[in-house]
Amino acid sequence: MSSKFLEELSNDYEKLFETEIGYDVVIYAGEEPNVKEIHAHSNILCIRSKYFRTAFSNEWAEKKDGKFILKKPNISPHLFDIILRFIYCGNIELKNLQGPDVLKLLIAVEELNIQQLISHIQEYLIKHQTVFLHQNPTGILETIYQHETFTDLWDFCL
Repeated sequence: MSSKFLEELSNDYEKLFETEIGYDVVIYAGEEPNVKEIHAHSNILCIRSKYFRTAFSNEWAEKKDGKFILKKPNISPHLFDIILRFIYCGNIELKNLQGPDVLKLLIAVEELNIQQLISHIQEYLIKHQTVFLHQNPTGILETIYQHETFTDLWDFCL
């Protein structure tokens, strides 16, 4: 019985994500010419990510017309949408992404301090993107070395 309610709750949050009703955050994801304005809700972002709790604190927050403004040129709009869908709904679909995009997603979720996804994406790369990980071992190791939370990948690659 309770799982039905959780599913309903998840569906309601997905609707909120898709309709953007009552948003108070404007995120500019990507670099020119591929910048997308994304609308979100600070309460939901803060609950799910330490990064956003800090970003919306009084000393860091940039506001315009009562809305928080964030610029994330280093995260593509497509990957940011995937991350936000996870934040709102608790779901993530990785099988449609190529290895390089999965790695970029992992780097983005580490920056946004979404611990659940750091572990999940590393596990996915190890189980489903082994060929990608072995195609450029030096580049992969350099990337892993720069991100101390990628311990599962580090262990796998060494």
